[in-house]
Amino acid sequence: MEKDDDGSVAEMFAEFAMRLHSQPTVETTVESIVRFALQAVGCDHASLVLVRRGSHLEVAAVTDPLAEQAIRTQLDCGQGPCLAGIADRVSELVPDTLTEHRWPTWASAMVELGLRSVLSVRVHADDAATGALNLIAEKPYAFGRDEEATAHILAQHAAVAVATAQQTTTLSLAVDARNTIGQAQGILMERYNLTPDQAFDVLRRYSQQNNIKLNAVARHLITTRKLPDIPRTTDSPK
Repeated sequence: MEKDDDGSVAEMFAEFAMRLHSQPTVETTVESIVRFALQAVGCDHASLVLVRRGSHLEVAAVTDPLAEQAIRTQLDCGQGPCLAGIADRVSELVPDTLTEHRWPTWASAMVELGLRSVLSVRVHADDAATGALNLIAEKPYAFGRDEEATAHILAQHAAVAVATAQQTTTLSLAVDARNTIGQAQGILMERYNLTPDQAFDVLRRYSQQNNIKLNAVARHLITTRKLPDIPRTTDSPK
């Protein structure tokens, strides 16, 4: 799709937003984001890095092996525009890695890979840094005003899409867990003539005593029809 004017850009992003909304998982969402970046910005490679709990950085998606190698280079040497942008909550532009002096180790490695321009755009929601979208070109000075503006719009869409996908995944997992626990409660209620509260208390106590997640206890009961380590000398596990 060409982006010759404001109308076509708006149309392109509208279609992109609809495409993101239809993605079933966080994984497919982030993959769609980096693939679209190649088309929207006109770069050669792209990657998306997200900040997980404990400030752990995760390479969520890449367009190709060279994009993977480029971002891993930053993580390995501990310097570069993506890391700096996430730490300072800003976006970073490297017009030419050959003349970049802020991160010399990283810049030298990028030149060896044949990657000359890098634009790292902050991806955030609710004023909290959640990651960075990294756009890479094999020629120097590949990113001008238009490309930067487009990249920032894309990053905004990415932030909303990732947040929504994560929330949807969390809710789905919560529903699945609730259903699993409900099935396990039903087994205990039928077998030992327990009330729902009593059956849940059995699962909870087993989880605490054995240091196993409640949902794992429920799955085990559903699969094996028994709770290991429950005394068999009584008629019920109460």
